[in-house]
Amino acid sequence: MTSIADHEQWMRRALALADRAENEGEVPIGAVVVKDGQLLGEGWNSVIAYQDPTAHAEIVAMRDAAKLTGNYRLAGATLYVTLEPCTMCAGALIHARIEQLVFAAREPRAGVVCSTCAMLDEPRYNHAVKWQEGVLAEESSERLKAFFKSRRS
Repeated sequence: MTSIADHEQWMRRALALADRAENEGEVPIGAVVVKDGQLLGEGWNSVIAYQDPTAHAEIVAMRDAAKLTGNYRLAGATLYVTLEPCTMCAGALIHARIEQLVFAAREPRAGVVCSTCAMLDEPRYNHAVKWQEGVLAEESSERLKAFFKSRRS
């Protein structure tokens, strides 16, 4: 079982990647994929840099992990991300067979884990992703608020 300290350690890594995204002019969201205490993949929002609408932090991290493991299935892995996933990313979690999602802050407009719907709790999918929210939520939320406030100025 993963401890709170472990969850915070990996979320801090995701927050550092969110900072990297912001430094590159992207929305500050970061993600890591971990299995058995080992980092398999990491990513940060890169939609502008890659000119790719699918280059969300979660997708980039899962691509990185799949490349490292040589398998598009990431069974037994946990994905940590600084913001609640959107529909595309939640679908990718299911298809990759991610075991658990841990996210920091809710996304009230586009989050589909618990904010606008409960996509990962739907019984019709062929894989269930366990999820947990709130790990370092305030830190993540403050980064995002500051980022968008600076954009509006």
